[in-house]
Amino acid sequence: MFNDIGPLELLTLIVLAVLVFGPDKLPKVIQDITRTIRKIREFSESAKRDIRDELGPEFKDFEFEDLNPKTFIRKQLDNDDLGLKEIRNGFDFKKEMADVSDAVHSRDSDSSAGSPGGASGSSGGSVDMSKRPDTDRDDRPPFDADAT
Repeated sequence: MFNDIGPLELLTLIVLAVLVFGPDKLPKVIQDITRTIRKIREFSESAKRDIRDELGPEFKDFEFEDLNPKTFIRKQLDNDDLGLKEIRNGFDFKKEMADVSDAVHSRDSDSSAGSPGGASGSSGGSVDMSKRPDTDRDDRPPFDADAT
């Protein structure tokens, strides 16, 4: 419950409790707090039991923690029935990026050494990614000085 409270923070809380409630009332306050927490836990457990009983035997493995969206998604992604682990393990991001980088660098060296129009059809179906203006198209809109 208090996993992220350090020793200094815990000591500060104890000193504050002693100062606020006083040393004579502090044991009674602690008993009241623990009794309230116990009643809340009992109430939530009985509510969970009632909901499970109402849902019936079809939902016997239903967990209320699964209602948290993060937990639900994590549980579904870790499910072996979907085969997502094999996909995730089979995909090597570094290798894919190295292949793309090699393709880009070889494309740059091929297009700079060859003719400007020769890269589109002779490289085995790959696409020319260089930004060269098309010289055969002259359909630019007319310049409008008032528009700027």
